[in-house]
Amino acid sequence: MWRVTEIVRILLDILGPVFLLVIAGVAAGKWLLLPAQPLAKLAYWLIGPAFVFDALSHAELAPQMLGRLTLAAAGAFTVSAVLAYVMAWRLPQDRRAAVVTTGAYGNVGNFGLAIVLFSFDDSARPYAAVAMVVVNGLGLILAVTLADGGLAGFSRALRSPMTLMIPPALLVNSIDVDVPLIVDRPVGLLAGAIIPVMLVTLGIQLHSIGRPRLDLDVIRSLAAKLLLQPLVAIPIAAGLGLTGEAAGAIVLQAAMPAAVFAAVIAIELDARPDETATIVMAGTLVSLLTLPWFILYVT
Repeated sequence: MWRVTEIVRILLDILGPVFLLVIAGVAAGKWLLLPAQPLAKLAYWLIGPAFVFDALSHAELAPQMLGRLTLAAAGAFTVSAVLAYVMAWRLPQDRRAAVVTTGAYGNVGNFGLAIVLFSFDDSARPYAAVAMVVVNGLGLILAVTLADGGLAGFSRALRSPMTLMIPPALLVNSIDVDVPLIVDRPVGLLAGAIIPVMLVTLGIQLHSIGRPRLDLDVIRSLAAKLLLQPLVAIPIAAGLGLTGEAAGAIVLQAAMPAAVFAAVIAIELDARPDETATIVMAGTLVSLLTLPWFILYVT
């Protein structure tokens, strides 16, 4: 009985606020005709980098902890990508690319970040931020490489604003210097906007995708992303010595549905955009059934 009560609490207190903001974004896209691109650009170029700098520069993360978090996030991502490839290896190249990308690349920014913070508290920010940067970088490389058949994703991932913000943030953290208030306060205000802006943006993007239609490719991707990746993340995090909020952040970020940006890349490169968008939408909806169990496990 207590598990039922806890599941209901998780749906109302943790997932409820997240999905209400997503629904607000869907409504804004439908009735206000707001495009997602301006908000997405704002989050990508300004709010996201501010969050990364704010989270990492103030975090009390030892170099060993940072390394363990990076390895755990990258390990879960890589294993799920391999498993998705195994499930889809007989498919044509373009369909296989859609399944593998969405089976590994999770929505760790505008979805996972909010759920990690609501599941724990603000002290989990640096752990969620590290996972966000790692998965976004690897996801960008994987998506562009599979869709375009080349390695252009490497340089693009290394030049993304959030990635570029890591070295100065870690430098400030390592030398324990106080950032001047004239810089620290605006950065903090921008960082605080990341959850509402990214969730509303997600809703607008999902509205533009439309109604999902399930097929075997969608099921393959959902199995890899929503079940296999978080289940793999649990022993990986434990094996690297992560516990508490650090391990919980890695597992929850691994349990996120496919990233909307995977659909954006598919549209840009004309690599099965409809199928990729369908997987993103279906995964976001099905995650309502899978996420409560992983939240219950880590909390």
